[in-house]
Amino acid sequence: MAARPRRSQRAAHRAAIRAEHLAEVRAEAEAALRPRMSTVTTRRKDVHVIGNERGGLRDFYHWVLTMPWWVFYVFLVSTYLGLNLVFATLYWLDPGGISNARPGSFIDNFFFSVETISTIGYGVMTPKNLYANVVMTMEAFTGLGMVAIATGLIFSRVSRPTARVMFSRIAVVTPFDGVPALMFRAANQRGNQILEAEATVFLFAEVTTREGHSFRRFQPLQLVRSRQPMFALSWTLIHLIDETSPLFGATAQSLLAGTAEIVVAVSGVDEVFAQRIYARHSYLPDEIFWNRRLADVLTTNEDGDRVVNYYNFHKLMELPDEPSH
Repeated sequence: MAARPRRSQRAAHRAAIRAEHLAEVRAEAEAALRPRMSTVTTRRKDVHVIGNERGGLRDFYHWVLTMPWWVFYVFLVSTYLGLNLVFATLYWLDPGGISNARPGSFIDNFFFSVETISTIGYGVMTPKNLYANVVMTMEAFTGLGMVAIATGLIFSRVSRPTARVMFSRIAVVTPFDGVPALMFRAANQRGNQILEAEATVFLFAEVTTREGHSFRRFQPLQLVRSRQPMFALSWTLIHLIDETSPLFGATAQSLLAGTAEIVVAVSGVDEVFAQRIYARHSYLPDEIFWNRRLADVLTTNEDGDRVVNYYNFHKLMELPDEPSH
């Protein structure tokens, strides 16, 4: 009988964990939809660019590398079918130019084009005059180029190094060694080593010059430790808000009024790819919590093993009460 309550407790615990995970996924999706500096591109619906000259074919390679995978495959299939339709039409313009093809049959010419451009060559249908051989030669050369280009594009997309760096959804302003400090953290979700990791943080806010001109400017925020030789688990980034800090004297209300944003960039060499990878994030004023602290994620278990608890990665904790004298 005692086993039933324990099973019920375990089931309730698993259900609570699933519900918490779903809430975190929803929160991440909502945060990703918010307009922020770290995601500014001309593709965003709230960004309108006028007067800019289009790159055209000069940006073709960049366009192919950045399109979604399903669009990329639709593009490849459409190009393949389009080339075969063009060459099938050229064969069809010469009735009787392909042996064993039914006279006037476009479908036979199309499948002969597929065999030619793919260098299959079953041998049932063959060109039998000069015109058909010239078209076949052009198509064979086109097929070689198409295979080379498609292979290169697929390899470039697959081999492009990517980072799986997770940032805490919230940042805090909390005392650190007696000084107010802006804190947030990053984690390497792959668990491998990112060598020569480097982080840069900027305050992006509206400033007014002495002449009365208002514009938005990046102001660097110096970190207590902006570089480390390896980044494998978690990294807490700390900026001291002293007299030299652009955040000195700032409050939650002033950051909100100035439409401020904290922009973060992390880079390093992935030990697997042996190439430099990049990750970026930003914090809006309502994502910065004052006089709170980040929950602990690194602990040890009873056996003395290190435990990384990512369930606490985005959680906050109240500051401990100051001891009375």
